Amino acid sequence: MKSTVLFDGECALCQGSVRLLRRLDWLRRFHYQDARGEGPLPKAAMPLHRNAMLAEMHLVTANTGKVFRGFFAFRWMAWRLPLTAAFAWVLYMPGVPWLGRRLYRWVARNRFNLVPCHNGACSIPPKR
Repeated sequence: MKSTVLFDGECALCQGSVRLLRRLDWLRRFHYQDARGEGPLPKAAMPLHRNAMLAEMHLVTANTGKVFRGFFAFRWMAWRLPLTAAFAWVLYMPGVPWLGRRLYRWVARNRFNLVPCHNGACSIPPKR
C-alpha cells in the first residue's frame, strides 16, 4: 500500500510539483491523487475536507492514515525520496519548520499569480 499525496489538479504549479515528485519517487512509494477528482479519498485518521486539500497539499500515510499538510507533508516525504533523504534532517532544525510553513502557505495562497492562470483557474496542458 502507498501513501497518498492529494493535490489541486487544476493548478499548474501543483501539477509541476507533482511531476517533479514523481521523478524523485524512484521507489514508487506514493500515489498521487487530484483532490478535485470524483474518486474516493484515502482512509484517514481525521476527516479530509476538499477546501483544505485545495488550499495546501495533503499526504495520507499508508499504514496509519495519519494526515500531513503543506510543509509537513513535504518534510515527511523528504525522508522517503532517495535524493532528498540525505538532507531531510535540515527540515527539523530550529526555525526551519516556522519558516517552511510560512513560505509554503505564501506560495499556496499566491500560486495562481505565480504561474499563467486565467480568472483563478489555470489552463492545464493536455497529457502526452
